[in-house]
Amino acid sequence: MRVRGHFPASAAVEYRRGDMDESKDPRGGPRPPWTRIVFKPSGEALAGASGKGLDGATLDATARDIVDLRQNLGVDVAVVVGGGNFWRGRTGSLSGMDATQSDHIGMLGTVMNALALQDALERLGQDTRVQSAIEMPRIAEAYIRRRAVRHLEKGRVVIFAAGTGNPFFTTDTAAALRAAEIEADVVIKGTHSGVDGVYTADPRFDATATKYDEVGYLEVMTKNLKVMDATAIAFCRDNGIPIVVFDMSKPGSLRSIVQGGREGTLVHEV
Repeated sequence: MRVRGHFPASAAVEYRRGDMDESKDPRGGPRPPWTRIVFKPSGEALAGASGKGLDGATLDATARDIVDLRQNLGVDVAVVVGGGNFWRGRTGSLSGMDATQSDHIGMLGTVMNALALQDALERLGQDTRVQSAIEMPRIAEAYIRRRAVRHLEKGRVVIFAAGTGNPFFTTDTAAALRAAEIEADVVIKGTHSGVDGVYTADPRFDATATKYDEVGYLEVMTKNLKVMDATAIAFCRDNGIPIVVFDMSKPGSLRSIVQGGREGTLVHEV
């Protein structure tokens, strides 16, 4: 069983696993602080500037960042993809559609994103498996926790699609759930629109908004800060899973986070 490390309360200290020794990764370099992650890009972040559909250049850049972590740093990478670039369940339900039906459409959107990202990764030579919470045996494996962990141990990237497989739960909650199940060290959420972390208000509309370098789970929930939905935040708090929110369009930021750099905002117990 993997044991998650201790995370210091001070942002002045680089994020590092307290129980980590000085062993080297398979490439001979220093072992990164976080060695198994769940990466959560939003669907819109995969769509480029338009926020709709898929953007080939953005997919390729995201795939290169993931391959860098897996092949050069030896990090186990699992990905939970959103689907908002195709459909949002809440949008359909607010327009009068049955909420369950609308959420199922959104789950299919995440499967499309997962298959597109798998293709981008495999074109770079990275073995990748898609596991879907809704069984689609002709295009993806069914989600099986032990199989997912084994894929990671063999150096494959695993992409989790279709959220939790249940309506009324977001892909943020799916990311938190999968992180607990595979014993990941952290959930890393990639945002779009140039927002590089958690702010007191939306910096795109409020010039007085200030950025948090770190913030506690409770403050996120009580102040309704836009990080993840409340269910996902509470789940991460209860299971001791830190969250990093960052702008995934900034080159090199994902590598920097995994190596202990202070990119974005760290959400943890303070």
